[in-house]
Amino acid sequence: MPRPENLKPLTTLRIYAAAWVVLYHYWPLLVAGARPGAVEKGYLGVELFFVLSGFILSHVYLQSFGEKRFSYGSFLWARLARIYPVHIAVLAGLALLIAAASAAGFQAGDEVVVWSSLPAQLLLLQAWGLGQEGGWNHPSWSISAEWFAYLAFPAFAMIFWPLRARPWVATGLAALLVVVLNLVFPLFAGHPLTEATTAWGALRIVPCFALGCAVYLLWRNKAVVSPTGAKALTAGLIAAIAAGAALTIPDLFMVLLFGGLILALASLASSGSNLMGSKLGVYLGEVSFAVYMVCIPWELVFTRVARTALGLPEGLLPWPVWALMFAGVIPAAMVVHHLVERPARNAMRAWEASGFRLGGRREVADAT
Repeated sequence: MPRPENLKPLTTLRIYAAAWVVLYHYWPLLVAGARPGAVEKGYLGVELFFVLSGFILSHVYLQSFGEKRFSYGSFLWARLARIYPVHIAVLAGLALLIAAASAAGFQAGDEVVVWSSLPAQLLLLQAWGLGQEGGWNHPSWSISAEWFAYLAFPAFAMIFWPLRARPWVATGLAALLVVVLNLVFPLFAGHPLTEATTAWGALRIVPCFALGCAVYLLWRNKAVVSPTGAKALTAGLIAAIAAGAALTIPDLFMVLLFGGLILALASLASSGSNLMGSKLGVYLGEVSFAVYMVCIPWELVFTRVARTALGLPEGLLPWPVWALMFAGVIPAAMVVHHLVERPARNAMRAWEASGFRLGGRREVADAT
């Protein structure tokens, strides 16, 4: 069994995934027409997060589940503390911005203010086929999908814990699930699974999360033991993912490559390598959730202010203004991370530690 290491390369990986998603969303404000292949695949940064989530949660909780030390209530409380405060803060911030814009004579637009979907947003059900009208902070559909995976974690654990000594069997089954769901889903939905958000987002996470669980078992069983091998595998997979994105290969192959990359980076951490383990990289990885959650509100605010202050017309932004918007999402996220995310998470955990319980033994380990 691997010791509970701080897997710094995987934390750093999160900022690259978040930046990829942000680039995908912001690109149409820089260049008209189709996105380049590497940018067009940016929505798959969400898949990378989903696979990583399955790996990390298995790393933190699977052993305790198998040894019957797992507290489902405390697990859910810790996961809620991780995602919900930022979600609610961004929703509240959007409401204030909409009210201020309305008072100033600007209209937020029907794409943002969708009252019928607000209950689903508040209950983290917007990726479960509820609140399909969308609106508000659209990227939050993915944390609704994450919430679904958290609720279903015992089911994943019941499947993968018995396979802990047969990691390649587990990985083969998870890979098969990725392939089958990605091939079958479009036949019924009319669009790829990797494009599902409010309607089928809860299903979209399932094969990715399962793959992350299986990859954890590979790492646990030291599938990659050589530091040289880990570095070579990391370099090869980064090159393959970059080439696959540029060539727009089918998404299911990209997802499988993500699983390999996470295994390689976790193995690097086990070998003591400092690759992708710098303090700055780890810090930005810690801020990445806020980056993802504020990217659309930041775009709305920045573009409105920039167009008004600089007299810019609607449409494309000059590249220096666009670059400032893209870079500016980091400090905006830092504010949310330090003023909302960390204090609220710590407060919720302190509340539980002081006597509030949701049943059973409390897990104290953090999960990304």
